[in-house]
Amino acid sequence: MKKLHLYSRGDRIFVILNMILIAIFAVSTLYPFIYIAAVSFSSGFAARAGQVVLSPVGATFEAYKHVLSEPMFWISYKNTFIYTILGTVMSLLIIIPGSYALSRPQLYGRRFWNLMVAFTMWFHAGMIPFFLNMRDLGLLDSYFGIIIGFAVNGFNIILLRNFFEAIPNSFEEAARMDGASEFQVLWKVYLPLSKPAIATVTLFCIVSRWNGFFWAMVLLQDEQKIPLQVYLRHTIVTLSDDNEFGASLVDAAYSVETVTAAIIVCSIIPILVIYPFLQRYFEKGTMLGGVKE
Repeated sequence: MKKLHLYSRGDRIFVILNMILIAIFAVSTLYPFIYIAAVSFSSGFAARAGQVVLSPVGATFEAYKHVLSEPMFWISYKNTFIYTILGTVMSLLIIIPGSYALSRPQLYGRRFWNLMVAFTMWFHAGMIPFFLNMRDLGLLDSYFGIIIGFAVNGFNIILLRNFFEAIPNSFEEAARMDGASEFQVLWKVYLPLSKPAIATVTLFCIVSRWNGFFWAMVLLQDEQKIPLQVYLRHTIVTLSDDNEFGASLVDAAYSVETVTAAIIVCSIIPILVIYPFLQRYFEKGTMLGGVKE
């Protein structure tokens, strides 16, 4: 604000309006998180009556006690970590070498293969063909089906490919003169120089895996294998349809609303913990990998 005197009156008005709009956008973005957290710590009666706005009403930890005492919550939480960690590793093992290969000018049919990758971003076979394909491959109701079936995303490959293409050829030429093989060029030259882009792709994969819901619900029948998001959906549907449960919580310290909010809060904590460590690479990786020179 101290530098506003350097601008004309019109510029100052423009800057102030921008600040106001950004503040409104920030508040509108943060409010759902604040509201869910407030509901999770509120009493069941206050949540059902719609009395919660910004802060907990009748603060209590009963909803969290109920959630954390459920064995299926911990099973689904464990499954989500399995799908996220192994799925992200699997994705990177395919995306990194695939992006490197597509960035090489000497790749035979390079234009065609790049078009095929981009094609997957525009068109999809459809839900039923995909389901039938997973069924015929024997990947229904299995950990491996969720991990390998969604390992590759065309956007991530193109993002990382563009970053590889932006690296000066002089680095590769120097490595070649020292007798480096193709794998050594990738491992010792391109990967160290591509940390921002790889961190960005890793974050995209983590968030996508952690939030995976629809196909996990469709492909998994065994409750012992469902991830946290599917468990959340089952909890909402089960408790909402259970009239006896709803009646028993009219005067209780927790309700369907507070239990649901508590599960949501627990589900976003790992992402909130991981994001600060990757955030410093995120903007740089997106900008540099998203523009082809």
